[in-house]
Amino acid sequence: MKYLIIGAGGTGGLLGYKLTKGGKDVTLIARGEHLKAIQEHGLTIHKIWDEQRESLPVKAVPEAEYQERPDVILVCVKGYSLDSVYPLIRRVAGPDTVVIPILNIYGTGGRMQEELPGILVTDGCIYVSANIESPGVLLQHGEICRVVFGVRNKDEYRPVLADIAADLEESGIRGVLSENIQRDALQKFSYVSPIGAVGLHYQCAAGEIQKEGEPREMFKAMIREIIALAGAMDIHFEQDLVEVNLNILSELAPEATTSMQRDVMAGKDSEIDGLVYQVVRLGKKYGVPMPQYEKAAAELRRGMQAK
Repeated sequence: MKYLIIGAGGTGGLLGYKLTKGGKDVTLIARGEHLKAIQEHGLTIHKIWDEQRESLPVKAVPEAEYQERPDVILVCVKGYSLDSVYPLIRRVAGPDTVVIPILNIYGTGGRMQEELPGILVTDGCIYVSANIESPGVLLQHGEICRVVFGVRNKDEYRPVLADIAADLEESGIRGVLSENIQRDALQKFSYVSPIGAVGLHYQCAAGEIQKEGEPREMFKAMIREIIALAGAMDIHFEQDLVEVNLNILSELAPEATTSMQRDVMAGKDSEIDGLVYQVVRLGKKYGVPMPQYEKAAAELRRGMQAK
């Protein structure tokens, strides 16, 4: 199968690297100095936990030069850039192409499906922590790399989805074809949203949340608020998400931060609306108290206004 990955940052770049290393036919859509470096020197993964570096030639092109018909499109951009990918997808996707969004924002697949009628858009999420360290180099903060994806409606299932999961597994990526992707995507959200919000609120890295103290307690409280919100949405979890997310947190390097946190601190566009403010809005919609999220959202808004 031909894979097209839109976005070559910490998510898309790492997936492209691993799939290429696994012998799959992969093309990355990248731009600027990052694209130039990948084309000239390959893509390098810098593993922060052991300081090892691995480089590999990876096929990367600018959007305008991509002329193939992909079987699978992995969308790995930030939520605020989502509208920009629709023209490319409409141009290159065929009737059998599968689009898998790998974004932090809950419910992305359903919103994309409305924009892409006639093309199967699943939901999806990823457990990974990585970012662009320099052009052509990705800094990976932990060994975890797990993609969870699936259709929202069972009658949309296609056998090719199992083939995609197998390709991921063969490439060293934990590929999970979910039977309840809305639950599983919200489970991922219950990790990425609290850790980003807490990191911003306390202006701290993972190490401060890994040890006992106020940041860790706020992290756990926010997870519980999302569990309560999920219950109001008739989504129920089989695991203790506080324990699950603390285990994920423990695998990160102490200096790891989230992409939302890095973007906000750098004064760039960020996913703060979808990862923090949207949770407050959903709490009001479903009548669920969200005191920790409301506290964080109010202080973050004041901080943004002050800038």
